Amino acid sequence: MRAYRQYTPDQSFLLPPSLTDLIPEGDPVFFLRDVLQRLDFEPFHRVYRSERGQPPYHPELMVGLYLYGAMRRVYSSRRLAELCSRDVACMYLVGRATPDYHTIGEFRQRFTAELKGLFLSVLVLCREAGLVRLGHVSLDGTKVRANASKHKAMSYGRMQQREPVLEAEIASWFEEGKRQDEADDDEHGPDDDGWSLPEELKESSRRLEKIRQGKARLETQARERAEAEGNDPAMAVVADKAQTNFTDPESRIMHTPDGFQQCYNAQAVVDAGSQVIVACEVSAAPPDVQRLVPMLQQLSANTGQYPAQLSADAGYASEANFAALAEANVHAVVAMRRYHRDEPPDADPAAIRSSNRWPHRNEMRERLASPEGKAIYKLRKQTVEPVFGQIKSARSFRQFLRRGLPAVEAEWSLLCTVHNLLKLQKALAAV
Repeated sequence: MRAYRQYTPDQSFLLPPSLTDLIPEGDPVFFLRDVLQRLDFEPFHRVYRSERGQPPYHPELMVGLYLYGAMRRVYSSRRLAELCSRDVACMYLVGRATPDYHTIGEFRQRFTAELKGLFLSVLVLCREAGLVRLGHVSLDGTKVRANASKHKAMSYGRMQQREPVLEAEIASWFEEGKRQDEADDDEHGPDDDGWSLPEELKESSRRLEKIRQGKARLETQARERAEAEGNDPAMAVVADKAQTNFTDPESRIMHTPDGFQQCYNAQAVVDAGSQVIVACEVSAAPPDVQRLVPMLQQLSANTGQYPAQLSADAGYASEANFAALAEANVHAVVAMRRYHRDEPPDADPAAIRSSNRWPHRNEMRERLASPEGKAIYKLRKQTVEPVFGQIKSARSFRQFLRRGLPAVEAEWSLLCTVHNLLKLQKALAAV
């Protein structure tokens, strides 16, 4: 028989080994451990100052768990709790602590704003390392599925049809219940519990309540939209096709490569030199055109300056956006629309519009047709789109776990923070 390497899984150690000796040298846990010691956890500590009861886990431990979990493509509270008990690198990071999934989930809900603020702290570290140059940045959005099914959405017109049906169904159940109660009283006496709702009636009542809440939500949105547009809120009318989702009302039906799905619109501005994300947000509005100005303002707030160049696809094209970019002195190259391969750019019928009415649009069209503009626009595809690919494929993040806009914003911010951390680790390792 051929000799084999020694195999003794039940062999005891004379001295317990150090966890760091069992972790591969290039594991990002060592880099993350160093970064955590440089972050400011004062916002977390302020929340705990007036707390009573058992001492909580240190915020550095919990934040490290979330960040390392995302590096390992683990996001759910139960999987993170399992990681603390089974993964050697995670055991080292959390100091052999074993928070249960309730504690992990509650921390994420309680510190939504504080976790979102970590993005800026890590971005500062990237700037100190020279990874944020802002010579050229690219802006784009990607649709990320919400934690809700599109089949749990209903239009306003459909709600108006279903509400009276359910009301009549519930009324008939009460009439039937009253008739049966009277019959039971005659047979068994008045002490019999005949008023307990049957399961069918409970389900109908639940559906009716959700429909009423959905109608009220759509009507409120219509009034707020009318007021923002300077119209009389009392005269606001809800379109029959306006929809709301019963599971996550803030999410929207959006078009994706997989068809129409219940989604959020995740935005990112990426530095071309390092693929570091310098601004990020989540919107419930499907169109990208509304997000250019807010993202430009966030970029300026995060870095203290505007970029020299910016590229974006046709989803961000509008005269107002072009004017805002010009006012910020940003040399932008934003696509106008897709052309056929054999169609010259000047075939766009919009080019004949008055230059007085559309000065920025016409200037952008000329810029796109120039060799310099074409070279700048080519940077977009190799700057921002790979970042979304890394987040969705390498990090396996294709659907939000939480519900509601503030919660998914914190989730997206955490993903962008982890992306920047990995870029920073790679850059420092190459020095």
